[in-house]
Amino acid sequence: MPHLEAVNTPHTRADVWNAGNAHCRAHYQLLAEAEPDLLCRALNLFALQLLTPQQVNVQRQGDLLNIGIVVDGLSWHRAQVIAEKLRNLISVCSVDLQEADCTWVEMAQAAG
Repeated sequence: MPHLEAVNTPHTRADVWNAGNAHCRAHYQLLAEAEPDLLCRALNLFALQLLTPQQVNVQRQGDLLNIGIVVDGLSWHRAQVIAEKLRNLISVCSVDLQEADCTWVEMAQAAG
């Protein structure tokens, strides 16, 4: 019986979760109903990815919460996936995601 051999097949698409991808600082701006557990549910999505936000700002305006979250060390794709998960939370009205600054921009400037 022949020994098992590793098969080397080329990747058909980029591995967007690869640590070698350019990382950025993502800024999330959420508008949500002022529910007591909403902040915990939103921050839990980052905790599940072992991410600790650099900054969290919360302001209550009547029946709404305005939440700003800044997180470093994400690929842009990963930041977008988390934004979609935030949008799917009950009581969240809107989520705006912006790149605060990206390391690939710095690398491009250094190369040019």
